[in-house]
Amino acid sequence: MSDLAANVVGTAAALCSITSFAPQMIKIWKERDASSVSLKTYSLTVICFVLWTTYGVLTGAWPIVIANACALVMAAGVLAMKWRFDGPRSA
Repeated sequence: MSDLAANVVGTAAALCSITSFAPQMIKIWKERDASSVSLKTYSLTVICFVLWTTYGVLTGAWPIVIANACALVMAAGVLAMKWRFDGPRSA
């Protein structure tokens, strides 16, 4: 595969990863309700992006760092809204 084709595919993948969280963030913000969001799933997703970003830094793979750091911000935003709008639950 040519470098151009690989870069196009990589850029498209990064943009999809980053923007995939936007609809969830917008929905939570508008409705002020995050009850349908899985805390475990988004916690694991945030950990995943932290690990990928760290991997990118350690290996000097800056496209991986940038893409995963941006996705980390988006996923962490959903997680923060989960904590904010879900509130404490009674046992």
